[in-house]
Amino acid sequence: MSIRFDGKVAIVTGGGNGLGRCHALGLAARGAKVVVNDLGGARDGSGASSDAAKAVVAEIEAAGGEAIANGADVTNFEQVQAMVAEAKEKWGSVDILVNNAGVLRDKSFNNVELDDFNFVLDVHLIGAVNCSKAVWPLMREQNYGRIVMTTSSSGLYGNFGQSNYGAAKMAVIGLMNTLVLEGGKYGIRVNALSPCAATRMTEDLMPENLLDLLKPESVTPALLYLVGEEGPNRTIITAGAGTYARSIVYETGGMWLPEADQTPEKIAENWADISDPASQKEYTSGNDQTQNMLSKAANGLGIKLQ
Repeated sequence: MSIRFDGKVAIVTGGGNGLGRCHALGLAARGAKVVVNDLGGARDGSGASSDAAKAVVAEIEAAGGEAIANGADVTNFEQVQAMVAEAKEKWGSVDILVNNAGVLRDKSFNNVELDDFNFVLDVHLIGAVNCSKAVWPLMREQNYGRIVMTTSSSGLYGNFGQSNYGAAKMAVIGLMNTLVLEGGKYGIRVNALSPCAATRMTEDLMPENLLDLLKPESVTPALLYLVGEEGPNRTIITAGAGTYARSIVYETGGMWLPEADQTPEKIAENWADISDPASQKEYTSGNDQTQNMLSKAANGLGIKLQ
């Protein structure tokens, strides 16, 4: 089965460099019309230039594809709305959104300024919110949409000096989980990509010989799979150096304690059973957790759930 995007319109934020550039080129090579969005700022978000986005558009057009450059700031909802309107006016729809734009302002939590913390949250989280919100009514109306959030191992597992980045990257998973529930009946699928790649965002974080293995081109196949017509839903794919995996949040089945035993001491005493992974499950909504708790309490108390 060949995954193609003929007739589809895609927006790739942060599409002028690194992963975004590879994503834009990959989508275009498989038939998509692409909006290459890039504010053109430095790694820390300062400055602005449309040159990078225009260069990617030129590459796409040279290969026979269709693309336009757009310099909207993803933290500015009005600019994002205008970008979506431009794509719809030119090509009639927006079928795919890749929330890839990002910045780094790394410092230990003790030393990070709150302005820098908030700015990173604004670009990664609110940028994804703005872009998803702008395409959402259109995707609902056309009963089709594919949205990808870009998360990170820093959010899923933590990384020293990246409390702001990690918080933002985990927040987009929460956004994904709810959009999955709200978009399902409208044919909208929402997933997340956790990339590990050598880009200007990571160039000074690891040795050069390892960076050589982490080509952005190795990540883009995972992105293309996620936004395919038969792609998954509510899935986190990790990708780097040619390795692809799925990251899943599990919760153990837990243990019910009668009211007299609902004390921290009893939790400590029964911790091995409470945290036993043998009964763990992947929940697909917050209601799943509630139902598990209520069913255990009902069983313990001899109450029949209606």
